[in-house]
Amino acid sequence: MIKQNIAGYTEILAGLRFDKTLIRQLLSEDIMQESVIYQDILQKGKQQEASSLSMSLLEERFGEIDESIYQKIQVLKIEQLEALCRALLRMSEMDDLVTWLEQQQSS
Repeated sequence: MIKQNIAGYTEILAGLRFDKTLIRQLLSEDIMQESVIYQDILQKGKQQEASSLSMSLLEERFGEIDESIYQKIQVLKIEQLEALCRALLRMSEMDDLVTWLEQQQSS
């Protein structure tokens, strides 16, 4: 685990100075992918993607989304965002979305 973390830190620092091709030649991609730093960055990227997709679908369905609703969506976990995308198929008005978000906050 320590070796993996050091490799992850090294990759991040090397990325500030060197080309990614050189970094990949020097460091094993498998080790880097197992580092907690890499996994954290990957998780944050997935979170941002899920949030962005959810907002796009909601805006397509309901038009402009109020800032207060936007903020509630931003704090949802990936699993909740996926559930929101599925629930959106059953929503016909903005009140349905508000109710769904309130249920998420209470659970």
